Amino acid sequence: MDKEMLNIGGTCQYLTCDSYDFLPFRCESCHGRFCQDHRTEAGHKCAHAGEWAAKRLQQQANRTSTPSSGPKPTVLTATQCSHPQCKTLIDTLNSVGVACSTCNRKYCLKHRIPEDHDCKNIIPVGARQGIRGPSQADKARSALGRLKLWGKEKQAAVLPKPKPSTAASRAVALNQLKRTAKGDEKVPLEKRIYLHVEAEANTTTSKLPKGAFWYNKAWSVGRLLDDAARGLQVQNVNNRGGGEEERLRVFHVEGGRLLDFGEKAEDVLAQGNTIVLLRGVGPVSAAA
Repeated sequence: MDKEMLNIGGTCQYLTCDSYDFLPFRCESCHGRFCQDHRTEAGHKCAHAGEWAAKRLQQQANRTSTPSSGPKPTVLTATQCSHPQCKTLIDTLNSVGVACSTCNRKYCLKHRIPEDHDCKNIIPVGARQGIRGPSQADKARSALGRLKLWGKEKQAAVLPKPKPSTAASRAVALNQLKRTAKGDEKVPLEKRIYLHVEAEANTTTSKLPKGAFWYNKAWSVGRLLDDAARGLQVQNVNNRGGGEEERLRVFHVEGGRLLDFGEKAEDVLAQGNTIVLLRGVGPVSAAA
């Protein structure tokens, strides 16, 4: 199972079950996690059955017999969600507040996730506002310079030495690539384009650093990238939105440039070419 999926949910702790549930139930008496079939105290034969109910009754009795320690939160005394467009009062009996460890602010349940309150563009509380990070233009210029330098080094390292000079030698190299390549068996033989694929180690993390694959030459570069990322097991968040610092791009070694997602593979790539997946280099227009 994918590691990202394992971070969601958990395994039922009932001795004879061990099934995986993405939304497990928590027993408030024994604090264990269980699937739907074993969520009740009777269902998992809870060793502390009844403790939670007893505590609940005791708390209710204490609230009715003990006067309130202070006035109820009002607009003047309660804390408001830090999202600029949210008016929800938090840290009250009806709405808890969730602290964000990145921007050091508190939010309501609706805006507790960093993406929901635009955390990456907020200056953290306590940070020195006079010191700001590089602008997007600075990042693009830096990425462009890094890409050009890296591309020259990669061309020298990846291109064959010496490059096959005859049709026969090129055919031998291509046949060797075809014997080791992997891909979707549904792609017809006449539509396959065989490529060397690498993941750039400085910007990406992959289980497989490189490999030989075939793709459908009628695919767009964007679709080819998705399949290549799956082949090398590189995290791909291109379809989730976000900034360029997390977006994967395709660098064509022989062409010495980034490929646009909308370009067709058969128009920009040739049999036996090498492509490299890298992250955070900016859009194609910035690197042109």
